[in-house]
Amino acid sequence: MEMEPTENALLGGRVRLLQPSRGYRIAIDAVLLAAAVEARAGERVLDLGAGVAAVGLCLAARVPGCAIVGIELQPVLAALAARNVQLNEVDQRVQTLVHDLAKPLPDHLGLFDHVATNPPYLAAAVADPSPNPSKALATVESSADLARWLKVAAGALKPAGTLLAIHRSDRLEEIVGHLAALGWGDITVKRLPPAARVLVRARRADRLRRTEAPPLVLHQTAGGYTDEAEAVLRHAQPLAF
Repeated sequence: MEMEPTENALLGGRVRLLQPSRGYRIAIDAVLLAAAVEARAGERVLDLGAGVAAVGLCLAARVPGCAIVGIELQPVLAALAARNVQLNEVDQRVQTLVHDLAKPLPDHLGLFDHVATNPPYLAAAVADPSPNPSKALATVESSADLARWLKVAAGALKPAGTLLAIHRSDRLEEIVGHLAALGWGDITVKRLPPAARVLVRARRADRLRRTEAPPLVLHQTAGGYTDEAEAVLRHAQPLAF
C-alpha cells in the first residue's frame, strides 16, 4: 500500500506542497529554478520534469498572472501535482500533463515564453540508481537523455524565449555544447556555491556567447543560508542573473 504523502511548505509558507513520504523529495533546486524564470503576467511557462509541481507553484506564487504547464513522466507524481494545484488554489493557471519526453510534445500546447527544466542529473551509463523506482526515474536519465531533454525544451520556445535549466556543475560543458548546437548559444551561467549545481540561461543565438553571472552563495561559513539565499528561498525574491 502506498504511504500517504507528507505536506510541506515552500517560500516561507506561501506554497503548500504534498510530496511522497519516501523516494524523491523536493530540494531547493526547484525553488532556485523557479526564482530564475523572468516571467511576467500574461506569459506562458513550460516546466519539463514537473514532478509534484514545485517549480510551477513557486512561480505562480511569485508572478501572479503567468500560466504554467508542467510535463511529468510519472502518473503518481502528476496526480500529486494536480492535488497541489487545488491545494494552492491556482488551478486556473497551473496544470500538469503526463507525457514521455522521448515523444514529441502535443501540438496543442503551442510555444512558450519560457521553459524551465530540472532534468535527471545522472546519465544512465554511470548511475547507481536508487532502489526506489520513482526516485530512480527522477534522478537517472531513462527514455530521454540530456540531449533529448534540451532539444524538447528549445523546440517548445518562441524565438525570443528563454530556457532555464538547473543541473550538476560537472555536466555544464555538455549542456553548453547541446544548447549551442541547437541554436540557443547566448548562454549565461550562474553558479551556486558550495552546492555542485549550476543555473544555465539560454537565448537564441547562432554563435556561442557565454557569460558568467555573479554566483549566488548559498551558505554562510558558520552555517545557515546567506541573506541573499534566504531572500530567494524564504521571501520569494527573484534570482537575478
